[in-house]
Amino acid sequence: MSRTAADQRTTHEEPAEPSAGWPVLLVLSLAQFMAVLDVSVVNVALPSIGSSLGLSGDSLPWVITAYTVAFGGLLILGGQVADGIGRRNSFQVGLAVFTLASLGAGMSTHGPELLTARVAQGVGAALLSPAALSILTTEFTGKARNRALGVWAAIGAAGAAVGVVVGGALTSGPGWKWAFFINVPVGVLVFVSVLAVVPSRPRTPGTRLDLPGALTGTGTVAFLIFGLVRAGDKGWGSAQALLPIGAAVLLAVGFVLIERSVRSPLVPLGLVRRPPLPGAVGTMVFATAALLGTYYLTSIYLQRAEHYSPLHAGLVFLPVAFATAVGAHLASEQVTRIGPRPTACAALLLAAAGMALMSWKGIGGGVWSTLMPGFLLAAVGIGATFVTATTSGLSSVDPERAGVASGVFNTGHEVGASLGIAVVSAVAATSVAAATAPSLTGYRHAFLVLAIGAAALAVAVTALLPKGPLELGDSPMPMH
Repeated sequence: MSRTAADQRTTHEEPAEPSAGWPVLLVLSLAQFMAVLDVSVVNVALPSIGSSLGLSGDSLPWVITAYTVAFGGLLILGGQVADGIGRRNSFQVGLAVFTLASLGAGMSTHGPELLTARVAQGVGAALLSPAALSILTTEFTGKARNRALGVWAAIGAAGAAVGVVVGGALTSGPGWKWAFFINVPVGVLVFVSVLAVVPSRPRTPGTRLDLPGALTGTGTVAFLIFGLVRAGDKGWGSAQALLPIGAAVLLAVGFVLIERSVRSPLVPLGLVRRPPLPGAVGTMVFATAALLGTYYLTSIYLQRAEHYSPLHAGLVFLPVAFATAVGAHLASEQVTRIGPRPTACAALLLAAAGMALMSWKGIGGGVWSTLMPGFLLAAVGIGATFVTATTSGLSSVDPERAGVASGVFNTGHEVGASLGIAVVSAVAATSVAAATAPSLTGYRHAFLVLAIGAAALAVAVTALLPKGPLELGDSPMPMH
């Protein structure tokens, strides 16, 4: 009986233990946690930043946008840099840039200084994140790789929730500058630890910079993320959103044409066509959209409609972070037991049920008694989806293309984050702008849209992800 490519299973020998040991995972995860944390920490600190630096309402969102555009736009290029100069080298360069930029951001006294530092932070994160993920996919093998990728994905999902808590505590305590200063000692610790625990590997031979592909690929993602951000601010039909999204489409066409013709493409088209990577990236895009959309909307609702302080709102996210980690742990076991497809399908249906409950009962009632049950269900489901997408997408990547594959995967994460916030901002526009009782309808509609999206993705993963259990071994799947 014939099977589709998505149904085929990767069968290998009994897995070996990781060559470098679990300290590698700890160090790399700490760096990733720092990069993920930075987004939600700064989100909570935005009002204080605006008051301190005199930033207007129109310019304040650029504190977030400057980072996300640089980070997301340069991820694929950062992946090729990791393959070209060596993954540990790329990680260290990115970490150094990110740490120094964090110091500069905390020392900023004017808006332009802070925005410049935020761009530099994004550049550093775009180098360290794909390098760290590609180190995991090459240093860990078999079931150890499955567990490592599960931990990595859990950090990506739970880190955003923890960031809300940390951001609230820092903003209410020592001040917004510590949202950036906190990265400095952590960055120094990770930099020194990497030298001790992460082995230096030879760079991928024959890797050459595809400059036309780098320019068009970076432009595609940067314009797309920028357009999505503007869509959330100005509306989907505004020129501020449509022009950059249109530019992204044109650049994407040029990128594909270039990658087909050059000898050493930035992203080999065979890499992004071969299952399960494309399906896993698509799943990650919409899972991240659901995650960040839910977190963003809930944070705004708590502070504007329920009049919570940043710290009080952050404390609501503590059990959510735990629930996300629980979902991630459960999924990391099930992908090798029942397979990515049924695991993701069940997880997304659980997330959809949680978001529907938030829409139906959670808005306008008691936060802990009516909002939290649905929020926890959604967190478990999304955490499980993150792990499933990450494990199925990167479990069999060719080590020679691990950097580029990691860059592609992380790009999906950043695009999804911008998409989720843009969608819920547009749907709940009247509610976000006010806090009167009638405006709560916008929150309900936005959570309902997220629930419908999660349910639709639960159906879509039947074609996107492999059906059978993943059997993760030492030998990667070739991707030429």
